[in-house]
Amino acid sequence: MGPVISDKAADVPDPDALETPDRLRRRASRLLSQVSVRSDRLINEGLAQVDARKWHYAVLASLQDIGPGSQAALSERTGIYRSDMVGVLNELAERDLVERAPDPDDRRRNIITIAPQGRRYLSRLDQVLDDLHDELLAPLSPAERDQLVRLLLRLLDHHTRTS
Repeated sequence: MGPVISDKAADVPDPDALETPDRLRRRASRLLSQVSVRSDRLINEGLAQVDARKWHYAVLASLQDIGPGSQAALSERTGIYRSDMVGVLNELAERDLVERAPDPDDRRRNIITIAPQGRRYLSRLDQVLDDLHDELLAPLSPAERDQLVRLLLRLLDHHTRTS
């Protein structure tokens, strides 16, 4: 049996390491992974301070921006697995942030809408995320931030279409 290798060791460098080989520092895939790990940590911890999770934000934003939808539609819009969506919706419904109503076209499913309290909460989460993104992107100018988002969207769109 071979050695057990930790996933964490491959993605998160030792902060005490004195040098990173230049050939590693220049690999876009490695850089994206490292920034992603730090971004996820920052966003998850920041949202936890206001009793939220990134999936709460994704569902509320989808309902606000696109409109009501079924559980399956929300899963497709947000990338949340259908099996996990039930739990997310239960959490939001318990806090009166979303409302469920039977679908008039198919009584076996519910249509989810954002509640007035959900709209207010989403506005608060937008402010929190704006502050967290300012922290994440602090070394970049506003123009560089816009450019980074455009480039990331281009990469994501390309790989979404080809996969």
